[in-house]
Amino acid sequence: MTTRTTATFPPPVMEARRWLDGVDFSARPLINVSQAAPVAPPPDPMLDAMAEIIRTDPAAHLYGPVLGLPDLRAQVADEWARAYGGTVSPDHVAITSGCNQAFCAALQALTGEGDEVILPTPWYFNHKMWCDMTGVTAVPLQTGAGLIPDPETARALITPRSRAIVLVTPNNPGGVEYPPETVRAFFDLARETGLKLIVDETYRDFHSRPGAPHDLFTTPGWVDTLIQLYSFSKAYRLTGHRVGAMTAAPAILAEAEKFLDTVTICPNQLGQHAALWGMRHLGQWLAGERAEILDRRAAIEEGFPPLADKGWRLLGVGAYFAYVEHPFDIPSNELAPELVHSAGVLTLPGTMFMPDTDPAGRRQLRIAFANVDRAGISTLFDRLGGASP
Repeated sequence: MTTRTTATFPPPVMEARRWLDGVDFSARPLINVSQAAPVAPPPDPMLDAMAEIIRTDPAAHLYGPVLGLPDLRAQVADEWARAYGGTVSPDHVAITSGCNQAFCAALQALTGEGDEVILPTPWYFNHKMWCDMTGVTAVPLQTGAGLIPDPETARALITPRSRAIVLVTPNNPGGVEYPPETVRAFFDLARETGLKLIVDETYRDFHSRPGAPHDLFTTPGWVDTLIQLYSFSKAYRLTGHRVGAMTAAPAILAEAEKFLDTVTICPNQLGQHAALWGMRHLGQWLAGERAEILDRRAAIEEGFPPLADKGWRLLGVGAYFAYVEHPFDIPSNELAPELVHSAGVLTLPGTMFMPDTDPAGRRQLRIAFANVDRAGISTLFDRLGGASP
């Protein structure tokens, strides 16, 4: 039987968790670098605000607008206009049940059966899964040195069925930050060829460069080309509350609204109120979170040379991720489960982020270090350096 869901692979993080079944970690605690989600709860002031909302705001327990709370939409528009130096209004913003749903809604508004979307590789696996399940062809765009995609290489992949190019920056799984000129070149390519450019900025709050990561919102008529996606989950530790955003032309949001109404009706009300409170009150706290993540990134770079001496390669690092090449004569989809037993490390193989036809994935692993501090990173590297599968 072939169905929409059998057209794609099992959820990678759930598959990796099954590798832990029956393994005893009492003598050597597991280092879990498989998932890019903070495990700590929101900060206490936000928890207090959420508790007050639960007690005093009856609307927080009811259906709300399909495209999200008006105050949150306005807050996002104001923040984006200020941060990017462009023109963004509330009717450009939709609130979604996480950034994954924002991506799904965008593709539902843009594509039909048999259309194509260009995804740089290594790609975010949930993007590929949604393409598979909707009959959309994910066209892999191989990246070169530094995992940075090339616009002219992408141009050669465009066909009459192409509808969009997707960029994730800072990248998941690669960690790399796409230079502003690269993002601009892809925007110009999309505008020239009549495609949409979807820029997933789930990890924008942990970008290493000061200032705006790109200038696309300053472009007159940006709404004709750009769709930007965002997640509140990583910034405010709201992963379980599922709150994301999509910034696009009102006409696209009107199409996305049809999809959103049939899937969740409205985003999580409590999560939206929490995100709004966070945007208004947690700027200094979020700056501290960013500084901590950037310090962990530095720890990855500073601590990697001993692994490099043993044949490992650091292909990319940034935001929550390090993307590495291993030196062993074993494919990564076999190595990753083995590392659970031999090193007490749970990581994801590059085969989960690559087409089956691309052999590079067999040499690669993704390390998500959002929940591993400097000391944990040192221990992680000691264990990987001592691994001999």
